[in-house]
Amino acid sequence: MEEQCLKASVNTCGDCIKSGPGCAWCKDLNFTKTGEQEAIRCDTAASLRNKGCSSNGIINPKNNFAKNSNKPLAAGANPVQIQPQEIQLNLRPGLPQTFQLHFKRAEGYPVDLYYLMDLSYSMKDDLANVKQLGNNLLTELTKITGNARIGFGSFVDKTLLPYTDTNEAKLQQPCSDKNEPCQPAFGFQHVLSLTKDGNRFRDMVARQHISGNLDPPEGSLDAIMQVAVCMKDIGWGNSTRLLVLATDDGFHMAGDGKLAAILDPNQETCELVNNKYSKSNLWDYPSVGQIARKLEEQNIQPIFAVTKKMETVYTELSKMIPKSAVGVISEDSSNVVKLIVDAYNNLTSEVILAHESLPDFISVKYKSDCAGREKPSDKGKCDNVNIGKEVSKFSSNDHKDHLRKCRCKSCFLIGPLGFSEKLKVNVQTRCECECNDSKQPHPHCGGNGKVVCGGCSCDPGFLGQRCECKLGQKDEASLKAQCRKNNGTECEGKGDCLCGRCQCHSTDGGGNFYGEFCECDDEHCEKFDNKQCAGHGKCKCGKCECDQGYEGTACHCAKSDEDCKLDESVCHNRGKCVCNQCECERGYKGPYCKMCPTCQRPCQETGNSCQNVMFWTNVPVLKCIKFSTFTFLVLECPEGPNIAAIVGGSLAAVALIGLLVLLIIKAVLYASDLREWKRFEKDRKHEKISVSSVFFKQKSPTLHIQSICLELFSIYA
Repeated sequence: MEEQCLKASVNTCGDCIKSGPGCAWCKDLNFTKTGEQEAIRCDTAASLRNKGCSSNGIINPKNNFAKNSNKPLAAGANPVQIQPQEIQLNLRPGLPQTFQLHFKRAEGYPVDLYYLMDLSYSMKDDLANVKQLGNNLLTELTKITGNARIGFGSFVDKTLLPYTDTNEAKLQQPCSDKNEPCQPAFGFQHVLSLTKDGNRFRDMVARQHISGNLDPPEGSLDAIMQVAVCMKDIGWGNSTRLLVLATDDGFHMAGDGKLAAILDPNQETCELVNNKYSKSNLWDYPSVGQIARKLEEQNIQPIFAVTKKMETVYTELSKMIPKSAVGVISEDSSNVVKLIVDAYNNLTSEVILAHESLPDFISVKYKSDCAGREKPSDKGKCDNVNIGKEVSKFSSNDHKDHLRKCRCKSCFLIGPLGFSEKLKVNVQTRCECECNDSKQPHPHCGGNGKVVCGGCSCDPGFLGQRCECKLGQKDEASLKAQCRKNNGTECEGKGDCLCGRCQCHSTDGGGNFYGEFCECDDEHCEKFDNKQCAGHGKCKCGKCECDQGYEGTACHCAKSDEDCKLDESVCHNRGKCVCNQCECERGYKGPYCKMCPTCQRPCQETGNSCQNVMFWTNVPVLKCIKFSTFTFLVLECPEGPNIAAIVGGSLAAVALIGLLVLLIIKAVLYASDLREWKRFEKDRKHEKISVSSVFFKQKSPTLHIQSICLELFSIYA
């Protein structure tokens, strides 16, 4: 893929290098012309060569990789299981670096096994067998490694309600059988540090007695946390560290402490006082996540030796804890030695490569060469790695994740889970250019500054591209005029004019304005779905530069012309398809650009002839004039309507309608008066009324009709 240099604000060679692995810098003295910004020096190496930069003038640093410690893989008293042991990476931001790590299981590598036992009353039979366990277990582990140690601890639960009966007598004698030896209830107690003496293990365990509590879940996680964090008390060495948890019940976890009004979370620190967990009744149980993280940090591999009824519970727990195993013990724990040996073989034959917490600017992927593990992942893994026979190679790919973040120095560890040996990776980022310039004033800078990677670093009191401007000596008005684009605002209001050149300010988003007049920035482009450039492009000087396959002003459209096609032609060959819609040329409009520019009516062609398209009004006449092989279409449009005639006719129609409405209203009133007159005539026959009154009544309709006529005449006269 062709390299790209996506630069934003660039004023120095360091700014350019931080912009990405595709960016290079030209340090040739006369590469920039008078008035040009130094950002011109930053581009891809190929572009700089095309612009005339010499091969020796291109600064384009790459990654450096070195092995600080590289002892060969070896067995023996001081085995070496990983190679190399320490490396140095000098990384160019954004440029990946791959290296190999070798791992080989060494013969004779020591094993530390701490046996953590549940001493609640239901484990009474198991304790009797564990008392005979020490020598047998040491013998079997020594057969495998030749160097093994064993330790012992026990737990019950918090001595508070509702976990334990807090009656004073019950706290001292929690067992139901008063004649049976029974120790007071406790959270966790450390009994024996890791030792090679099997007889001492047997004697110390023989002194242990069963105890008791109320509810079935136990304080297992409290005990595991103390075993993991009390490294000196337990005696963990540079070895394969195994923690065997033997129990016949479930476990309390973070949050259960609230039942006893315990609100303080577990602090993940060693709190043994006289070998007993002193914060048992003050701190809540740890979470499964805390346990998983702490076991991984201390390279402790847990083996859950549980009864059949608890197998499902601890199998689910094992899924959350890397490098852990589950085995089912018999009712009396008689098979515990075989269970531990089998679990040890399974755990140590599976190699999982992982890293500790990484710096925020580094990410790591692994690829192992064992069968079926070719795909890169966050953790390298190989199965069935035999002791002293198979060497597994892991390719690790470190790369810069945040292109503009640089750190001076950092380090992290990589290694197989469950093993104390780690590869130390020292990382330093290459964010500055190494141009080997003279520290003396240079003629290129008028003797008023030094050359730094091709540009001038001016002495105090001097400014300008070549340090040619001394403050206060040059005409200020003429200098400021050089900072105005088209006589507009000085540096577009986004920078300061210094010696005729714009020094741009930072944007609100933490970037910089840039350009000759500070007219550009890469933070204010059109958004779509509340994402700049729809997340499918990069903002460049206020405009979106879309990724391949996308288009539109906000890169919000996937490229397609399906909705622009008609008869296999795109936009009728009269426009271009943008965002799956036609953008017509030369005045054409409508879907597929079919509407002609003059009359806005479709103009269709069939072979060498033209077809008329009929409309209700304004019917265009298409004439087809053919000369040899050329066909010309002439679109004739009829004259427009007589506006004066239309307006006059409309007014006359309105007046006529008004007259008819008035006549109808008067007719209705006349009919009403006539009915009243007839009713009056009828009543008169039955009454004796004066002649004058009768005469007045007879004349009323006539007078009313005359008034109607006069009213109509006054309206239309």
